[in-house]
Amino acid sequence: MLDLFQNYAGPLGEGFINTLIASVIALFLSTIIGTIMGMLQVSENRLVVKLASAYVEFFRNIPLLVIVMFFYVVIPMYWFPISGFTSGVIGLTIYTSSFIADNVRAGILSIPKGQTEAGLSQGLTRSEVMRYIVLPQAIRIIIPPLGNQFINLVKNSSVLAMVAGLDLMYYGDLIASETFNTFDSYILVAIFYLFITVPLTFGLKKLEQKLKTHGV
Repeated sequence: MLDLFQNYAGPLGEGFINTLIASVIALFLSTIIGTIMGMLQVSENRLVVKLASAYVEFFRNIPLLVIVMFFYVVIPMYWFPISGFTSGVIGLTIYTSSFIADNVRAGILSIPKGQTEAGLSQGLTRSEVMRYIVLPQAIRIIIPPLGNQFINLVKNSSVLAMVAGLDLMYYGDLIASETFNTFDSYILVAIFYLFITVPLTFGLKKLEQKLKTHGV
């Protein structure tokens, strides 16, 4: 395994960096979109609620690979070309945001309505109540499920290998096909994924403990 790593350190390093970049971009964008969609699902406007709920239910119940392939194959066929890396990031963002939205919605609904009413009685608008009172408390509640979504996102980034996204799994497949040493190839890929997911897991646990101790 050590010889394999030494011979293919360059491709594995490139795959690791591309996986990390794709995961960070998708994590950032999916958190923003998911939070917005989660808040829209508890809006007083029924049309907004239905549209946000439709977004969540639609993308949450479609395989990630189908979403990625749509952007990689269908969009270039009728509109403009998209690289495998970009298609993968878009797919990861849309897919993960639907799960984050559901977590955010559940977190917001867990906050007693009396706090919203108290904020409104003090002259705050509904958006200000959501921003300063409800959402900070909801975030503290949903940190564990959000952490699971973040870790799943990193693991799901292996879908980039299906669209030549130059990620870890892509290079792992390439190395395995060249050397016929599938066992060592995929063990190396798994170790590289652990370099991302393990620190992320510990970091989220520390954040959860800090929020429990000090609040948001």
